[in-house]
Amino acid sequence: MSCDIHDIGGAPIIIGAGVAGLMTALHLAPEPVVLLSNAPLGTGACSALAQGGLAASLGGEDGPEFHLCDTLGAGDGLCDEATVRRVVRAAPKAIKALEDFGLAFDRYSDGQLRLGLEAAHSHRRIVHADGDATGRELVRALIAAVRCTASITVLENMEARRLVVEDGAIIAVLAISRTGTVVLPTRRAVLATGGIGGLYCDTTNPPGSCGHGLALAAWAGAEFADLEFVQFHPTALEGPRRPMPLVSEAVRGEGAVLIDETGERFLAETPGGELAPRDVVARAVWQQITGGHRVFLDARQCLGPRFGSRFPAIARLCREADVDPSVDPIPVRPAAHYHMGGVAVDAAGRCSVEGLWACGEVACTGLHGANRLASNSLTEAVVTASWVAESVAGTSHAKRRRVCSTFVPTRPDPSCIRPIVSTALGIIRDGDSLCEAVANLLPIAAGNEAASDPALVALMIAMAALRRQESRGSHFRTDFPWRDAEACAARLTLRGAMQGALALGWQARTRST
Repeated sequence: MSCDIHDIGGAPIIIGAGVAGLMTALHLAPEPVVLLSNAPLGTGACSALAQGGLAASLGGEDGPEFHLCDTLGAGDGLCDEATVRRVVRAAPKAIKALEDFGLAFDRYSDGQLRLGLEAAHSHRRIVHADGDATGRELVRALIAAVRCTASITVLENMEARRLVVEDGAIIAVLAISRTGTVVLPTRRAVLATGGIGGLYCDTTNPPGSCGHGLALAAWAGAEFADLEFVQFHPTALEGPRRPMPLVSEAVRGEGAVLIDETGERFLAETPGGELAPRDVVARAVWQQITGGHRVFLDARQCLGPRFGSRFPAIARLCREADVDPSVDPIPVRPAAHYHMGGVAVDAAGRCSVEGLWACGEVACTGLHGANRLASNSLTEAVVTASWVAESVAGTSHAKRRRVCSTFVPTRPDPSCIRPIVSTALGIIRDGDSLCEAVANLLPIAAGNEAASDPALVALMIAMAALRRQESRGSHFRTDFPWRDAEACAARLTLRGAMQGALALGWQARTRST
């Protein structure tokens, strides 16, 4: 296998080309930067699949304080209030910045932004582009801007496999391309690799979103936070298609209701109804399904024949599944959607490893707490990208070359661990299932096979879930069904990555036997 050392002049390397990576690269201009994409730009990233929009307090009666309160409420006591306050205050300016990059948001005929309503929001504050295709349009606009920015070098079809660390600091990125192994010497790397939905059988994420950035960070010795909190979208379109198509929360924001096969609306007595926090709605839907019922989203009364014009992408997906949402209830079920936890970062996006930053879903900023407020994810990626870029630009970039090992791990493949993860780390959890998952994941994580890195990530999540002996937000345990007022955000620190994870895993396995 070849080992091609690329002299990139000490430029920072951004790993991942979704919204977080693209925005970070653009904010770094005119400083030279290298953007790694494991596929052609615009493919493979979760961002392009996002139907929801960006949350920002732009309406006349709305304001950052309302957005703050809604975010803190959804986060169920685990948000970092300072981070939330900073993000919601920056969100309106971020919307303007996106327009400057060429994104056209939906507006009424009088020019006013068309603001949508989603679950747990007290005001209409969701901006969309092309109806329910916000992610696609956002990625399209940012890619066009990146292509026109001379300071950004895009390396497509190149996947980072390891971060090379010396004396606790990043010195290179080891990547694989179609021609072999590539070593990119750098003292500054940014993880923008997305989430973990690909670890599950039922997910709205691309199958490649299997926690790759978390594995990179773990091997580098980074610190993690809130890994146990995985959000399940309540209304993925039921069927064999993977990733599962979303039926956006905005449909419920327009008045659609959840019913069973008899037509009964089972959330009628739930505070907030269909617009309760996502964890509440997802558990309610899951309980219906495990009780032998089917679940449907009924938009016939609120939208009817207007469904196709209001949500054209969803209408197309429904038609492909032989469902006409204007006259038929839409069959739905929950699916793994978003990871609130991730690499622990400070206010500038810096990780515990010198020279490493994280941005977007792979990072844990403290914004989301135990349960993400709808449409705060794209907002977070856009807002924090500018902070990360500012920090990266202000950090020394002394060049350093060295010979690196040509060894690279096998391309990650989570296929064999998906049943384990889906069973133990789903919407409803319990200690016995988590301990069994640890026992099953340990030998895979300790090996040198395609599933080893995904298994390591799943192992870390399972350990965090075992540690949190309460139910809070998206983390619900039947053996600890209450909320512990004294509980705080669990932080799992790995020094030496695999060794730390395996040590914790063996301890849990010993206790369970």
